[in-house]
Amino acid sequence: MKKVILDTNFILTCVKQKIDFLNEIKFMGLEVLIPEEVLKEIRSITNSKKKLHFRENAKLALKILNKNKFKKIKFGTSNVDKGLVDFAKKNKEVIVATLDKELKEKIKKPKLVIRGKNKLEVI
Repeated sequence: MKKVILDTNFILTCVKQKIDFLNEIKFMGLEVLIPEEVLKEIRSITNSKKKLHFRENAKLALKILNKNKFKKIKFGTSNVDKGLVDFAKKNKEVIVATLDKELKEKIKKPKLVIRGKNKLEVI
């Protein structure tokens, strides 16, 4: 089974745009992997001094993630982007879900993105 690893900005954007990303990913036949470091980033946003809507989206993302089953992984690095790139290079069957332009350029394999503000697509 192919696997998809989710980046922080992908999760938060899906929450903001009200996309049921976990069900859509499962419908695509993909297994969800979420790095511990991504969860830590989302938790830190909930306690940050960012604008209220960012904090609220992060809180909602944590609620959604806590209600669903997915596999947690650990990069062992505090730099999430570097961890994603390294993990993608080592694991051929992994699709990276990100909206980060720099990450998309660094990762030469298929990526899961949001198209048209409400649809997920592998490119």
